[in-house]
Amino acid sequence: MLVAFSGGVDSSLLAVLAKEVLGNNIRCVLLDSPVVPRAAIAEAQQIAEEYCLQLEIIPVCVMEDVRFTKNPPDRCYWCKKISAEVLKKRRDSLGFACIADGINVSDLGEHRPGLVASNEEGIIHPFLQTGITKADIREIAQVCGFHFWDKPAAACLSSRIPYAEEITDKKLNMVEAAETYLHSSGFSSCRVRMHGSIARIEVVKDDMQKLLCNREDLVRTLRSIGFTYISLDLEGYRSGSMDEVL
Repeated sequence: MLVAFSGGVDSSLLAVLAKEVLGNNIRCVLLDSPVVPRAAIAEAQQIAEEYCLQLEIIPVCVMEDVRFTKNPPDRCYWCKKISAEVLKKRRDSLGFACIADGINVSDLGEHRPGLVASNEEGIIHPFLQTGITKADIREIAQVCGFHFWDKPAAACLSSRIPYAEEITDKKLNMVEAAETYLHSSGFSSCRVRMHGSIARIEVVKDDMQKLLCNREDLVRTLRSIGFTYISLDLEGYRSGSMDEVL
């Protein structure tokens, strides 16, 4: 089995359990591109080392495909199509039987055009096939004693840019720098959504007061990154808020 690995709780649990069953007949592949934060790659490498997973990092050129960079509502479909080709090539070179990912039942309630592409490319979803939810995954990982069980959810940086606004390296770098600052300031669950020169910050509601108390340094830092206006989303952190316009 070739596991599409991100270092998140879903793919990490899948990889560790697969290794228990398959031994060395498993390989993890992390696809690297500008939409993946550098910190996420470092965390994935650390998890792979701690759990003795064979991890390969392979570059994928999503930024060269205008079907992705034009940022239509189905951009994830094209990203998955491009990614699947890289994964299938590596699977075939290893002589492995299949490619698997950490998609689960909870993902079905979200806007997931990438799931359609994954199905078309023959990628399997063990958690989905067995009726396992995100909450189940966290519980299983916790019961097994895996330290990543409560790792905050993550998503590629392109999800911070509104649909129909072009995805560029500069925008991705600005978002990554802003979120890196927030993480270093103690905000583990957060997003910086980019609306032109406006940064719309999402943090969990219990962290809003903490954010406001730090507003002077926050404004100074985000302006140095390139944002002109810095705003706090009063609805708080939520996954997929850019999909609310669809």
